[in-house]
This record gives sequence, C-alpha cells and structure tokens, in this order.
Amino acid sequence: MTATAVVTGASSGIGAATARGLAAEGYDVVLVARRADRIEALAGEITGSGHSARAQVLDVTDRAAVDAFAEALDSCDVLVNNAGGAIGTETVATADPADWRRMYEVNVLGVLNMTQALLPKLIASGDGTVLLVSSVAGHVVYEGGGGYVAAKHGAHTLAATLRLELCGEPVRVLEVAPGMVKTEEFSLNRLRGDADRAEAVYAGVPDPLSAEDVADTIVWALTRPPHVNIDLLVVRPRAQAAQHRIHRVGE
Repeated sequence: MTATAVVTGASSGIGAATARGLAAEGYDVVLVARRADRIEALAGEITGSGHSARAQVLDVTDRAAVDAFAEALDSCDVLVNNAGGAIGTETVATADPADWRRMYEVNVLGVLNMTQALLPKLIASGDGTVLLVSSVAGHVVYEGGGGYVAAKHGAHTLAATLRLELCGEPVRVLEVAPGMVKTEEFSLNRLRGDADRAEAVYAGVPDPLSAEDVADTIVWALTRPPHVNIDLLVVRPRAQAAQHRIHRVGE
C-alpha cells in the first residue's frame, strides 16, 4: 500500500516544495491549505508528472474542520506540520495582541489540532511520523520577533513533549528548524505587504536558503530508516552563523 503524507501549508514555499519532494519519493501526498486555487494547481502539476497528490482545502485552526478531514482520511503515515508564519516586527511594548494570538493559533494550535486528529491513524500505520517545521526562532530570541519567537518556542516544546509521551509507540517525532529562507511570501506577509522592506531582509546575503533546500532536508529526515529519529535539525545558509550574525556582501 502506498504511504500517505499530509502536508499543511502546501500552497506555497516550503510546504509546496516538500509536497513535490515527497510525491517524487512515492508518497500519496495530501496537500492541505486554505487557498484552493494554489493547491489544486499544485496537485495537477504533481499528478501530471506521474506522481500522486490531492488537494484538501482546510484551515488548521478550525478544529471541527480538521476533525472532519481526519475522519474522512483512510490512512496517514506522515504528517508534516508546516503551516505557520509571522506577523509584524513590533517590539513587545508596542505589538498588537491580536497579531500574537493569530501567530499562536497557526503555529501552535494548528499543529496541535492536526496532530491530535491524525495521531490515531499515525499509530495505526505501525510506522508513523510527525514532523514539525519550526524555526531557529524557536531556539533563540531576537528583538522585534517576540510574538513569532514565542509561537515557535511553543511549537518546539510541543514536539519535544510529544516525543516523550509517544515513547514506545510506533511514531517518530521530528523537528526541522530553518534559518534564513527566501520564499515568495514569508517576509512579505510578515511586513504586511511591503515588498521593498521584504526584499531588504535578504539584501546582500549570498545564497539564502530556498524552499527547495529546506524541503530536501525534510524529505531526507522523513526517509531515514524507521528506527532513526531526527529529533532536531537546524538548517541555515552558510552566510548566517546566527540570528545576529549574517554576512552581507559589501558590508
């Protein structure tokens, strides 16, 4: 039987690249996101190349919808919790609590919803894997990132706790924490649509990570032998030694 992989946030960036990579590895990929046009186009692209994919419009913060999706799914072998994102760069003193709430709902509660709903099927598979795409922000704080940092720390803690609680069950819990990744939407969304400021984030940085770089890492981690658990893998571009140590050409 073909293994089924559910990928959230599959409409763009790391999620879309991961879906392509898993489909190429022979998985039946379920593309989960809110934007129907995007995931339907991606499903068409993947199936057109001879692989297996299907689109499922879903908001991971809608628990009733997540439960209905999980109940209708025949089986699940891999869950890639990739849906997330950042909003704003305001300080703790000036941030809008609504922005923090939205980041927590997507980055933490969305992961919780999907994991809880699909965990029975992951266990029943006899060889399930939950992978969280977190961030280096889940491990090191920085100014102007309070809400996102808090949410990603929450996602990291969720992964670490789940791994302890599932010890003895046939389910691996993996975490991949990317550093600077240049995708079409992450910084643009974070900076509220300001394209110039979003582009400036990567100014002078030689070869920031691409979505495909991170997807390569995710697919590698997922395709290790079942007894091999990649607890935490931090992946950064060579130009980024840490959040505050980034090489920019000309500086």
